[in-house]
Amino acid sequence: MGLAIGLGLMDYPFASAAGFWRWVDLCEQAGADSLWQTDRLVSRAPILECLTMLAAVAGRTRRLKFGMNVLSLAQREPVLVAKQCATIDMLSEGRLLPAFGIGSPLAPEWAAMGLDTATRGGRTDEALEVITRLWREESVDFAGRHFRLAAASIAPRPAQAALPVWIGGSSPAAIRRTARFGTGWQAGGETPEEAGEVIAAIRREAAALGRRIDADHYGAGFAFWFGRPEEAPVQQAMAAYRARTGRDPARGIVAGGAEEILARIAGYAAAGVSKFILRPLGRGNEAPLAQTRLLLEQVLPRLGELRPAMPPGPPAAAH
Repeated sequence: MGLAIGLGLMDYPFASAAGFWRWVDLCEQAGADSLWQTDRLVSRAPILECLTMLAAVAGRTRRLKFGMNVLSLAQREPVLVAKQCATIDMLSEGRLLPAFGIGSPLAPEWAAMGLDTATRGGRTDEALEVITRLWREESVDFAGRHFRLAAASIAPRPAQAALPVWIGGSSPAAIRRTARFGTGWQAGGETPEEAGEVIAAIRREAAALGRRIDADHYGAGFAFWFGRPEEAPVQQAMAAYRARTGRDPARGIVAGGAEEILARIAGYAAAGVSKFILRPLGRGNEAPLAQTRLLLEQVLPRLGELRPAMPPGPPAAAH
């Protein structure tokens, strides 16, 4: 079991579409594992719609995997999401990594779309059942509190016979949701120590349900900057992180060089994390590209120096 690095975007830092495609091409050619787009529907800052972006990336690339980090499922209609994911996975020949969560209760989408935050957990659980059944069953009948289906089906099916389902969140409900539906878990702002506690809880909950998530299907992420912490892109990112989360920005941002980035990766690996989504800081067409190139040239070749902690028990079968 080895470590893998993907690249992610939250907002859209590029000055043009050409800058974005140069970045995608670099990730494809230089050995990144995957690309990930944060889900936001309502914002003043430029942010790409995640499923549309992944469909475009599917047509541009041939090797990269890609996913959404993470799609707020309670804000979407599940039959449409199931159809969109199946279409992208089929046309990309099995490279989609769907990832779902319930969304922050502070997100502006709830008020803008007239949605009740109190129902987001229940809607997400029902939507996960609907989506995963549509991916594998010929006809789906479902009668829930939030969604109802009668003889529903989609075609074509996903190219992956068992399409992965990554789940985000660290609350007790999110842990139960991951154990019930997930084939992987993606950390949000958890520190390595907090991520290790969540991973252990997911393993216990999954075992109680007679399930087991593969040891290499636990992920984490952070933003990075090759340079000094006092430089403007880092300070701007730290201020935005503190305003958005109320937390110490050092939890989610690493500035320095390859050693500092590898040290943060090693901390997560010791907690059982093996998949990473790293987000380059900087704006314009050149800075994110330069930062990504440094990561792929200086950090990616050294991943073999690190080993994720293995859980007790026999290895799980591949999903």
